[in-house]
Amino acid sequence: MASADAGTREKAFGDYYGAAHHQGDVYPCTVASLPFLFALADDPATPDRGAVVHLLLSIGREAVDCGDDIIVAPDGSESTAATDSVAMLRERSGAFLAYAQDPDPGVRRPGIEGLGLFVEDADQALGALRERLPAEDGTVERLLVIHTAATLALRLPAARTTATAWLAALADDPTAEPDIRLAALVHHARCGEDRDDAVPTAIALLRRLATAPERRSDEDGCRSGTGSGACACRNGREGEGETDTRADGETDTEAEAVAQDGVPPQVTAAFEDLDRHGRLHAPTTTLLRTFHTVLDARVPERTALLTEQLSSPDPAIRHDAIRMAQDLITSWRGEHTGLVLLLADCLAPQDPYTAAAAAESLRVLGPAGEAAREALAALVAANRTTHGPNAWAATKTLPRRAHQEAVMALAALGDPRAVPCLLTALDGGTDAWRAVQVAGRLRPGAGELVPRLSRHLADADMSNPWADMGTGALMSALAELGDAAAVPALTDAVTAAIRHDQLRLGASALKALAAFGTEAASALGAVRPLADAADVNLRAAATAALWALERDPADVVPRLCDLLDTHAHHDAADVLGLIGPSAAAALPRLRTMLTAGYEWTRVHAATALWDIVGEVEADVVVRTLLAAWEKNDATSNHVLACLDRMGSAAAPALPRIRAELAQARRSGRFGRVANDEELQRTCRTILARLS
Repeated sequence: MASADAGTREKAFGDYYGAAHHQGDVYPCTVASLPFLFALADDPATPDRGAVVHLLLSIGREAVDCGDDIIVAPDGSESTAATDSVAMLRERSGAFLAYAQDPDPGVRRPGIEGLGLFVEDADQALGALRERLPAEDGTVERLLVIHTAATLALRLPAARTTATAWLAALADDPTAEPDIRLAALVHHARCGEDRDDAVPTAIALLRRLATAPERRSDEDGCRSGTGSGACACRNGREGEGETDTRADGETDTEAEAVAQDGVPPQVTAAFEDLDRHGRLHAPTTTLLRTFHTVLDARVPERTALLTEQLSSPDPAIRHDAIRMAQDLITSWRGEHTGLVLLLADCLAPQDPYTAAAAAESLRVLGPAGEAAREALAALVAANRTTHGPNAWAATKTLPRRAHQEAVMALAALGDPRAVPCLLTALDGGTDAWRAVQVAGRLRPGAGELVPRLSRHLADADMSNPWADMGTGALMSALAELGDAAAVPALTDAVTAAIRHDQLRLGASALKALAAFGTEAASALGAVRPLADAADVNLRAAATAALWALERDPADVVPRLCDLLDTHAHHDAADVLGLIGPSAAAALPRLRTMLTAGYEWTRVHAATALWDIVGEVEADVVVRTLLAAWEKNDATSNHVLACLDRMGSAAAPALPRIRAELAQARRSGRFGRVANDEELQRTCRTILARLS
């Protein structure tokens, strides 16, 4: 780490993180290394002192988060590495007092943050922070000082009164600059000190910030998403000049991803997304995220704050507000049309970087993004005018991504205006996997989409170990579109998957075939032998497909009863429920499943029980479903679907259904907006029927 060679240092830091601080963990060897790290950090000749101090901070932050917990290693041994690390760092707290005054901002930033974690003398730490605030002229450092004061107040009771009084005074000081006042206001609230005018005051300060002369630390020291202050990577307007520019100043060419041989594009895109979602463009972004966390369920106030953020004349503030708006809408129910329309305003063709982010968020919102439908369609049309019919494969990265995200968001709403773009993607091959992700939502375009998706499925290399990643999505899309013209391609896919020992893909293809019911009867020759497969998942999928394609309970019910004794018992119970009264032979085993410790097992058994025998088991079914719902909210969609089928027999569930509709936080499986919206619709349907 002390080498004069930059490459050697980079490798050394990488090796250290991998061996002694892997994924943030702290080990006995980490503790043993601390004196050596301090020696490096204290030596003016060390080339990357800032990186060393940041490493010390990272170790300490993780160790503090562990508290007094004893860490149990995989081999069963116990470790006190976390508490030992904290003790050593606090013994050396004087070093952090020195780092916090270092002329190198890379050393100073982690030094400042360390004051809140490692200095035990509250007066000494607060005194150092008070000295640092007027001495700093960089936004990142100034916000970090305020953040650290709140951290100190929350950690040391002796610091709380003095620290919160200082924060309150800074927040109300008309002579202080708006970034300082906003930070003090937010962190005063973070300390649990509530004030009625917090949000209106924050909005007024944001307006001042958006028009104030820019104050910023040297750009070389910034790191997106690190520390408590955000990196203000760029504050200019997108889309001007000859090249598109990212918000961190890189040109469109520099933003291009380099595809790796043999690596699926989905994997490359996932890493790009991680990088993109970690970027912060305005210095106040982390601060505002903290404020939203503090406000939590106060949705009207958060909406007012986001309205100001999304309306800001500062493009960096607007851009970073997009994800915050997405988080609010996906977490809380309510009237979000105003925020959605502000997201729609971000879909400007001349600013593809921000447009892509807004479109991506609207795609995540699903049905909650309905108010942006026409804006999405307008962006798609504008892109096709500017970049031609093949805008999906535009040469420049930013316009291409903005167009693709808008098309996918439009398709997620089921809008047929997305179909021509998806056809272009499937015909040309550029990022076709993205088109596949949403193609299933466009049933009106099935006649044109199914032949193309079938061709892509036929061309899939089932011998590739990554085949499951993209091919499974093709199968799902064909099943969603519901056009039986896909049956031959899916039948061939079953055969090819089994031939190449891709059993998961084989099961996926069988599930897709089952979606077509008796219209897929021509596939029985490929399906029937797999109902005796040794692999349980494959056997379960084949058995379910046998029922869907042939509807012969005499053949299928015994097979399903056997599957109830395997890990595929949930799927087997669901198919038995579809069969109905003819599956009565399974009732003893289903009743046994009602006593299982796992709530999902009880839910699948109870719904099957209702579908097979009906009213006779109504009381036990409702009790079982309500108990499972109470234990695990993720079961709610499944539970309500059964309650909806039960008609008047679901009356005992009405209090729980009313309580569900009264809650403000979103619910439903996987936390998806679409599942929560469906859940609310089902609740209202049941209430209307039984009221």
